[in-house]
Amino acid sequence: MKTHSLAAIAAACAIIAAPAQAADYPNQAITLVVPFSAGGGADNAARILAQGMEAVSGQPVVVENKAGANGSIGAGYVARAKPDGYTVLYDASSFALNPVLRKLPYDPAKDFIPVSQAVVVPNILVVAPESPFQTLGDLIQAAKEKPGEYTYASYGPGSLAQMAAELLKKDAGIEMVHVPYKGGAPAMVDVMAGHVGSYFANAASSLNYVSNGRLRALAVTSEKRMPELPDVPTVAESGIEGFSVYEWNGLFVPGGTPAEVIQKLHGIIEETLARPDVIEKLKGLGLTPVGSNPSEFGQFLKDEEGRWKEVVQANNITLD
Repeated sequence: MKTHSLAAIAAACAIIAAPAQAADYPNQAITLVVPFSAGGGADNAARILAQGMEAVSGQPVVVENKAGANGSIGAGYVARAKPDGYTVLYDASSFALNPVLRKLPYDPAKDFIPVSQAVVVPNILVVAPESPFQTLGDLIQAAKEKPGEYTYASYGPGSLAQMAAELLKKDAGIEMVHVPYKGGAPAMVDVMAGHVGSYFANAASSLNYVSNGRLRALAVTSEKRMPELPDVPTVAESGIEGFSVYEWNGLFVPGGTPAEVIQKLHGIIEETLARPDVIEKLKGLGLTPVGSNPSEFGQFLKDEEGRWKEVVQANNITLD
């Protein structure tokens, strides 16, 4: 009688089990890992998406924050997770920025599979209500008169908030001091309190504070004015021609996740982003739903990384 090694038996069982597991996906809770602090733009959007995904999938969808190192700590955690579709990275623009700015404990191209770009959102240049600056022009003029005296916040070194400010510095010919925080929420708190001068805040996290007067908006980074802030000009309208910066959020699974699971997860995301209640909540934060497929999102990521690599090199941007 022939005997089989345990390894051979395990391999055969895995081949049989994988399609079966994919066929009934999802049959347990899904965790969305947000690699930023609670209360920030990505976190707010992820929680709206999670509620919608629960309604579509019939399974709990839990948001778990693992902040630090411009998103790379949370991303590294997901890269090491079991590739079964139940641990999903909900990342932002930093996913494309990190590879051109720092050495990473994972390979974005090999350790992750893009599932869908979820939303896009412009940034809002905000200051405290008591700030002497009423317009972006006021800020630029003051910074020219006193180079290096004024500060700007970001949610971490290498974040898109820093990139937007560095682009403004270059294009406007001014100098300001970077004050990095460990997330968008603490950065916003210090801007409101006047401890730091300005901040290119994610609209998803700052729009409510602008609306209720706790922050003053000087400009938005989109090509056109935001419908939610029709009286706030764009950066381009404020004299910095061609300036346009958007943040985005997207979902990734660990490398090795079965294609059928990815297809089903994408279907859940696509259906979620088409729900009227989800659209209304996202638009209330200034977010535009996308829902691209894995192939489209993958190409978008390549383009983004190439764009920011050029910006980093041209502006000699280095991490603090």
